[in-house]
Amino acid sequence: MRQTKAKIAIEHLIIQSEMALSHADIYTQLGDVCDRVTIYRILDRLVQENILHKIMTADGIVKYARCKSCVAKHDHNHIHFSCQRCNETTCLETVPAFNLPLNYQIMEVNFLVSGVCPQCL
Repeated sequence: MRQTKAKIAIEHLIIQSEMALSHADIYTQLGDVCDRVTIYRILDRLVQENILHKIMTADGIVKYARCKSCVAKHDHNHIHFSCQRCNETTCLETVPAFNLPLNYQIMEVNFLVSGVCPQCL
């Protein structure tokens, strides 16, 4: 993917953030760097390139977070925590254990835990 001003700004914004960001968050923080459609295209491309991963929140909002632990293998089977007070979504490195019946093939996993984060307690 070409290194455009918009792509560089979006990558920088997400890398600097400790929390997952929604498209609306990114659009608001970028100002007039690019339009909404360009942001969607860049986010989709960064997900395809395993630079970001998507998180679906309990209220149906898609948020994006940087890939931190993908070195040898792309893997996001970790818990995402959504705070009910501040609405921030955080990646937790905890990997939950689960067993599926035989003949089920996992394509994608999205673990979302909802509660109150340490800053809001």
